[in-house]
Amino acid sequence: MKKETISASQLFALIFLFELGTALVVPIGLESGHAVWIAILLALPGGLLLYLIYVYLYRQYPGMIISGYTRKILGNVIGWPLSLTYIPILLFNGSRNLHESGELLIAASYDRTPVFIIYAMMVVAVIYILNKGIEVFARAAEIYMLIIILLGLTSCFLVIAAGLVKLDNLFPLQASDWKNALKSAYLNIWLFPFGEMVCFTTILPHIKKTKVAKRTGIIAMTLCGLLLSFTHAIEISVLGTEIYSRANFPMFTTITLVNLANFIQRLDALVLLTLIIGVFFKMSVYCYAAMVVTADLFKVQDSRKLAVPVGIVVLFGAFISSANYPIHMDEGRIFLKYILPYFCAAVPILLFIVHYIRRKLGSIG
Repeated sequence: MKKETISASQLFALIFLFELGTALVVPIGLESGHAVWIAILLALPGGLLLYLIYVYLYRQYPGMIISGYTRKILGNVIGWPLSLTYIPILLFNGSRNLHESGELLIAASYDRTPVFIIYAMMVVAVIYILNKGIEVFARAAEIYMLIIILLGLTSCFLVIAAGLVKLDNLFPLQASDWKNALKSAYLNIWLFPFGEMVCFTTILPHIKKTKVAKRTGIIAMTLCGLLLSFTHAIEISVLGTEIYSRANFPMFTTITLVNLANFIQRLDALVLLTLIIGVFFKMSVYCYAAMVVTADLFKVQDSRKLAVPVGIVVLFGAFISSANYPIHMDEGRIFLKYILPYFCAAVPILLFIVHYIRRKLGSIG
């Protein structure tokens, strides 16, 4: 079967949509209070460092995804079961993204629609795009990135034009605020959303030109970090720290306050479209990663055959995961504290160290 390839601009679009994803809509870094926008900027260098590790391993083992070079570096006895643990983590995070989209859609407009129907419609779209392959997926990302940028610029302009922004909610920044921001940045924001870029270890082998992966990823992540910082700064400036920390979806709450001349109002659709597009691409990347890792471990020739099983698991995972949104958020904190550090940072750093030591010893020998 012909190998599928993507361009640098398509990789940029995928990273852009993946990184913004749910992080654009849900509250992050609550421990930092009104300095959350600073915490995002502080976490960005750490996220870039993790990405450089992913790119380094990709270049050392071209054509291999993370499960492949995990077995290559650590051996099959350790590497295979270690790689197997990636699959439930990827599926669980994909189902969490689906759950969050359903919660907002029900809260905003579809309170009489069974949540299972909302989940199912999203999963059908994901299965469809994954069946088409990574090339079609990446081309779709280029188109929807432009739509997200347009929606974002429109929303920010309207919020500012409505006179809702109050800079007093962002300042002053005291020493304790910087301390809390740094504490929130590492590990929380460092891992979500920046550490989640580990999923792209399954996409990097499809890049046409290997050399562009590093530069493209750094530019895309930096832009996303700046946009996330700016967006959450606007949300806090409008809502204040208390309301921001209590709101399930601060962006949605912010946009509902817009009222220009009693004419331009009820702009909920902008946030809903942003969330649907962001969740679709983020969940699709998680499902794609789970799909190709499973295919690699169990020797499935065409990974696209696994699109339906993966989609079904994510669908029912979202449906049975948690009884309500507060429980969902509590599960997320546990996942962020105990699971993501292992998956996003510990394993890739271990692989990097072991490979580096083995290479040095080999050159000495």
